[in-house]
Amino acid sequence: MSDPALIAHRGYAGVAPENTVGAAVAAASREDTAMIELDVQPAACGTPVVIHDERLEGAPSRSRAGRPLTDATGLVWEADLEAIQSASVLGTEETVSTLADVLAAVPDSVAVNVELKHCGASDLRFAELLGPDERAERRALWTPFVERVVTDCDAFDGEILFSSFCEGALAAARDVGPEYDIAVLVWDALESGLELARRYDCEAIHPPRNAIAGIPLAGTEYAGFGSEEPAVDIVETAHEEGRTVNVWTVETWLQYDQLAAANVDGIIAEYPGLQRGSDPLSR
Repeated sequence: MSDPALIAHRGYAGVAPENTVGAAVAAASREDTAMIELDVQPAACGTPVVIHDERLEGAPSRSRAGRPLTDATGLVWEADLEAIQSASVLGTEETVSTLADVLAAVPDSVAVNVELKHCGASDLRFAELLGPDERAERRALWTPFVERVVTDCDAFDGEILFSSFCEGALAAARDVGPEYDIAVLVWDALESGLELARRYDCEAIHPPRNAIAGIPLAGTEYAGFGSEEPAVDIVETAHEEGRTVNVWTVETWLQYDQLAAANVDGIIAEYPGLQRGSDPLSR
C-alpha cells in the first residue's frame, strides 16, 4: 500500500475558510499537499471567482455550523465583482477572490484542481449523459466561461487539472484547453462516470468515497449512492484504462486508510495530516 496524493478540498475546508487565498496558501505550505481543489463560477461580468455555492450566503442545506457562507446575498453570477470580492467568508477576514488572484498566490510546486462548478445557467444538466445535439448545445453554453478560466490558468506555471460533474463543462474544457488534463466527477452512477471519462478521454475520474468496492465505506450512503456494494470496481477499471482515481471527500484518517488500501491514486481531503506518520496538528 502506498500513500495516495493528498488533495486539499477547497484548501482544507475543515481547518480554513474554504476556497480563499488564505486557505490555498496555507494548504500549499504543507509538504504533504500534492494538489489544491478549488470551485469556480462567473461573477456577473464573467470573471471567474472561487466559491462553491450558487448563492453568496450559501445553500440552506450547507449550514457550516450555522454561519452563512459569506456576509453577502444573492446568486453569484448575478453579483457585481466588487461586491463579491468584498464579501467576508464565514465571518473571517478572508474574502471571495478571483481565480487569477488565488493562482497568483499559490506556488507552482503545488498542482491545482479547478472544478468548473457553474457557468451561470439556470439548468446545468448536473451529472447527466447527454445526446449528441444536447452535448453541442451544452458545450456552447459553457465555452465562454471556460475560455475565461483557461486564460487565468495559462498564467499559472504549475499543473492544472479541470474537473466537473457537468458534461457541457467537460466538453468545453477539452475543446478550449486541450493541453490540460480533465477529470469527471461522479455522482450516483459509476457507469455514467466511466462513459463520460471515455467520451472525453479524461485523464482522471473522481468518485465519491463510498463508491470504491471492497471496503467498509462502500456500505454507507453518500453522494447519491446507496449502501449496496458497488457493482463496478471503479479503481480496477479506471486503472486498466489508464486513468487516475481521486476520491472525494475524505474527513478522517480511518477513511484515508481504507481508500489507500484500495489503491486509489489521490484523496480529496477536508483536513490535512490524514496519512499515517504525519503530524495532523502542524499547519
